[in-house]
Amino acid sequence: MFTTKATIHSVLYGIASAFIAFFAAVIPIQAQSPSTVAAPITRDAARTATLPNIVLVHGAWADASSWSGVIRRLQKAGYQVTAVQLGLASLDDDVARTRSVLASQTGPTLLVAHSYGGAVITQLGPDAPNVVGLVYESAFAPDEGETMKALISGDPQPAGASAIRPDKQGYLWLDPDGFIKFFAPDVNPIEARVMEAVQKPISAGTLLGDEKFGPPAWKSFPTWFLITENDQMLPAAAQRLFAKRMNATVTSVAGSHVSMVSHPDAVADFIMRAALTVRLTMNATGSPATR
Repeated sequence: MFTTKATIHSVLYGIASAFIAFFAAVIPIQAQSPSTVAAPITRDAARTATLPNIVLVHGAWADASSWSGVIRRLQKAGYQVTAVQLGLASLDDDVARTRSVLASQTGPTLLVAHSYGGAVITQLGPDAPNVVGLVYESAFAPDEGETMKALISGDPQPAGASAIRPDKQGYLWLDPDGFIKFFAPDVNPIEARVMEAVQKPISAGTLLGDEKFGPPAWKSFPTWFLITENDQMLPAAAQRLFAKRMNATVTSVAGSHVSMVSHPDAVADFIMRAALTVRLTMNATGSPATR
């Protein structure tokens, strides 16, 4: 279980300073050598089995358009893709929105999440509609009884915490320079500036919520985790801890927190490999794999 700092200050600047902390120094993490992304799956290989739908869930300071490069590649390979637009004002609302999108899918669906989106898909629990597998990219994966506040308010703080700026309405933003330096340092500078200009803030109450998570979805479905080795928002060591306790299939990429933007080929290929594994398992057994 994670330890937390003293009570978060009542003012928003205190809240901002308590941002992401999944401190590797406090929790021993078994060393892993970075995996490499395997050769891309060809379109013909993917079509050897009926393809599942793919639903993508974004995180904080981004929206569904952050998946655009990945979506183009998945669609080219023949996948039906939907990207959820989260409000980022309430975890419960974001979970409900994602559940609604999943319920509208026709057939088996692979659910993919980035950053805070990982908390959203985790909270769906074992009855996530149409889901046959979960993919996490540099994402939170809470266990039952944990809270967002407990997961992210500890020491040492990642470098990106210094870029957080609260507004008077209780939402948290990344300042322009910090967005480029910490959130999207390996994205084309022109594109990164556009991303910064359209960033979607997250409410402080959502990011640092006290609500305890229920039974996690990752205990009921096959899981995959893409670790972003150069992440300055959610440290790679923390990602490894999440992946390890989920017993996820792991690959890493030498990218930033937004590797779906800076490394769309690697991210799309990882998702397609997970999708193909799920589908081949269903073809062989006649039903989705379970834990």
